[in-house]
Amino acid sequence: MQKRTLWKLISVLTMMAAACGGGDGSSEDPAPPTEAAAPAFDPATAGNISGMVMIDGEMPAAEELTMNSDPVCAMSATNTMSNTFVGGNGHLGNVFIYVKEGLEGQSFPAATETVTLNQEGCRYTPHVFGVQVGQTVQIVNSDPTLHNIHATPTENDEFNMGQPIQNMTFERTFDSPEVMVPFKCDVHGWMNAYVGVVDHPYFATTGQDGMFDISSLPPGDYVIEAWHEALGTQTQNITVTTGGTAEVSFTFTVS
Repeated sequence: MQKRTLWKLISVLTMMAAACGGGDGSSEDPAPPTEAAAPAFDPATAGNISGMVMIDGEMPAAEELTMNSDPVCAMSATNTMSNTFVGGNGHLGNVFIYVKEGLEGQSFPAATETVTLNQEGCRYTPHVFGVQVGQTVQIVNSDPTLHNIHATPTENDEFNMGQPIQNMTFERTFDSPEVMVPFKCDVHGWMNAYVGVVDHPYFATTGQDGMFDISSLPPGDYVIEAWHEALGTQTQNITVTTGGTAEVSFTFTVS
């Protein structure tokens, strides 16, 4: 009789333990729910942006740069005019255009192409350009004289690297978006350039004709910004539709 009562008690305790353990005897906590992955962007639905940048008023005269402090520069320079204002017939070049808002929460493949910033004729070429976060910038000294590349960002790490020998190169990347990062040469005070660092591939720089194109955007509503080193910034709202090309124009006024 006592044995039967004891076995009943053991059975009850075993059933209670199984119920408290979720029915499978496991002591591990259940796995937390996973977030649903964002839907992938389908390139077949992409649209484009096409535009131009104009200048209202007379284009300021380009400043002539004095390079006599370095005989190599004075002899080798083929262009001694400032690149701040370039263009013609009311069109403005060297304007950086990029998608400022509308891509939040999306990620894009890392850029694999290396962008070259060349020091040639004691000038930086290109004067204004863009890169993605993490994209390699190769900096080259094509001149037979000392140059240094001094980047002065606010969101990224500052660097200052001398290149005393012709054809020297080094590479840098930027870890955070920043529009714009200035470059200068501490040896030659007239040398400067600007890079726009963004976390997506949707940017462009206008040529002397003031034109630009930004292709293969996901459909959506965007804020586009235009940046010029002397005239500041402007923004516009724009909608990109599947297979469509949205047109936009910016006009900077000079007095």
